[in-house]
Amino acid sequence: MTDGFRIERDSMGELKVPENALWGAQTQRAVQNFPISGLPMPRGFIRALGLIKWATAGANAELGLMPSNKAVAIQGVALRVAEGDYDEHFPIDIFQTGSGTSSNMNANEVIAKLATEKLGAAVHPNDDVNMGQSSNDVIPTAVHVSAALMIAEQLLPNLVHLKETLEAKASENEEVIKTGRTHLMDAMPVSLAQELGGWACQVDHAIERLEESLPRLCRLAQGGTAVGTGINAHPNFGAKVAVLLSETSNLEFAPATNYFEALSSQDTAVEISGHLKTLAVSLMKIANDLRWMNSGPLAGLGEIALPALQPGSSIMPGKINPVIPEAVAMVAAHVIGNDAAITIAGQSGNFQLNVMLPVVAYNLLQSIEILGAAAQQLADQAIAGFTVNADNLNQALARNPILVTAMNSVIGYDKGAAIAKKAYAEGRPVRDVAKEMTDLSDEELDRLLDPAELTRGGIKT
Repeated sequence: MTDGFRIERDSMGELKVPENALWGAQTQRAVQNFPISGLPMPRGFIRALGLIKWATAGANAELGLMPSNKAVAIQGVALRVAEGDYDEHFPIDIFQTGSGTSSNMNANEVIAKLATEKLGAAVHPNDDVNMGQSSNDVIPTAVHVSAALMIAEQLLPNLVHLKETLEAKASENEEVIKTGRTHLMDAMPVSLAQELGGWACQVDHAIERLEESLPRLCRLAQGGTAVGTGINAHPNFGAKVAVLLSETSNLEFAPATNYFEALSSQDTAVEISGHLKTLAVSLMKIANDLRWMNSGPLAGLGEIALPALQPGSSIMPGKINPVIPEAVAMVAAHVIGNDAAITIAGQSGNFQLNVMLPVVAYNLLQSIEILGAAAQQLADQAIAGFTVNADNLNQALARNPILVTAMNSVIGYDKGAAIAKKAYAEGRPVRDVAKEMTDLSDEELDRLLDPAELTRGGIKT
């Protein structure tokens, strides 16, 4: 801001506020009380606050509780808050009062100051901008609105993109057969398309889980006010706010089925975080599989080559590392940690209010944001561009003694085990050893040990 100050007043008295700050006394007290992390509330949350203040002013005007010119002034400023024009005037740390009252009053004070200038008449932060509201319903509503919008606009589209990229890559590699692995040990063959299809299914299930939960996330606490009874709000206020918020998005918002539950718990946020954690687990599995498949290029599996994106070492020339899968795995680890914090915060609903709302908001929105970005990078920078090392795949497949499993129904388990052990000990293809140790014809051996046929399952006779 500047070195100058002005005097602002609230119910506790006077204090200095930076001269050019748009906030007032209550925000300034929070700035002074919580110099903890230096992390302000995230952009998605400020956007939601702006949209809520836009909708609440509109609802109060429609209900005849606020003059239309005052509502228009508030709404105009609130939309600019939602669009990010005043983010530098939202300085309060995420580690603040557990209800998020400081952030609600931050929005009220900024909007009131600007609306007063626009209207040319006084707009009060509490009586006008906060009319029919309490921090206790505004902040839970902001948690839901911000998370719902970010999931719908950022995360889900990127997950669909990742799924489609995996499916396209699978389609390109339908004829590629490789050694399957269980316990990181050689197992029966699979096609690369089957492996990629498994990953795509994981992502698809993540999409399904999030889509199934979105309707609960779109149920809003707005209208419950201080403790869930709706004191000081018109009986139709919450419904009108939900309608207006729906009009600003492609989502269908509605009042919570029970305001007491909506204020006192964050069960839906915990549910969503659980789905995000599950997605993180899926992405870590995919990332680690890619790292293993790319390992080498000489002393590892070397099944694929990921795109070379940057030098991998400050001391070893020519080294290229799987940087995108590594970054995705770190995102996954971070999201799992965020989920632990959200879980604990979800337990902090005491009687009629949860008192860890800001940390729920911050961690939930961060998880949504970084998972969406990681999914896009994984699709575009790793999956889409990797190449298949066919020679390495074929050599390993030919030497895989586990192929003898396909002959169990013909020669029996014990005979198969003897062939596998001999093939492994001598480093020879299982087909050559089987030809020596059985009376099967070349045609029968070719049929029973055809890798492509083995990927289709069933009993070989």
